[in-house]
Amino acid sequence: MMSAIHFYKYQGTGNDFVIIDNRHGVYNDLTEEQVRKFCDRRFGIGADGLMLLNQQEGYDFGMKYYNADGKEGSMCGNGGRCLVAFARKMGVIKEHMHFLAVDGPHEATLKGGDWVNLKMQDVNGVEMGSLYYYLNTGSPHFVKFTEDVQAVDVYEEGRQIRYNDRFAKEGTNVNFVQNTDNGIFVRTYERGVEDETYSCGTGVTAAALMTATEEKDYVVPVQTLGGALEVRFTKTGERSYTNIWLCGPATLVYEGDIKKGH
Repeated sequence: MMSAIHFYKYQGTGNDFVIIDNRHGVYNDLTEEQVRKFCDRRFGIGADGLMLLNQQEGYDFGMKYYNADGKEGSMCGNGGRCLVAFARKMGVIKEHMHFLAVDGPHEATLKGGDWVNLKMQDVNGVEMGSLYYYLNTGSPHFVKFTEDVQAVDVYEEGRQIRYNDRFAKEGTNVNFVQNTDNGIFVRTYERGVEDETYSCGTGVTAAALMTATEEKDYVVPVQTLGGALEVRFTKTGERSYTNIWLCGPATLVYEGDIKKGH
């Protein structure tokens, strides 16, 4: 058994991940405790989540995602973009990639240096409350528009919604959204991290979809604490959206080795 694990640290608009090449299946036995320790910012590497690049028959690769709490997570949009960039570094030299994630097949394109366009699953249902929207973009998202997103206590308000009676068991991500002159500003409380992250790809996607009023094509610039993203999509019905693309940077920060039993 290998005593050390070689890892890569990637980030997409400040949403950061530990990535491990598992195409030979060496790390199928990672424990919840190991993942939690690797993601710990004080005692480990530090990340919002951990991903394995897996072999996947019929696809260029498979994506396995763990939240920072060590549990297997739902789809992570920024994580998916980072894994595409990592796959290219590992020798998957294609401009157009197809991979399988927990929510089904995805395709992605790489543009220039570190810009990745990731196709998300279609959305065919939105719960519209009086002051919120609730939808699934690969992960569940509560979306609330606000006049001043910088004034929101994202940790406290997000936590209250995530742990209320309705969502406590499965959890939800909570997004606070402000309309800006040319797009939206989004801040997100992420379940599994149980805190605000610098950016959340599926959350940004959910928020962007909720800005659409007419059935047509949209390009929505999105600002997050960690930088700028873009969401492209087509609204095809009152609560249905297709051809959804999450677009933005995915950057290698560093690589290293960590003790397997850390």
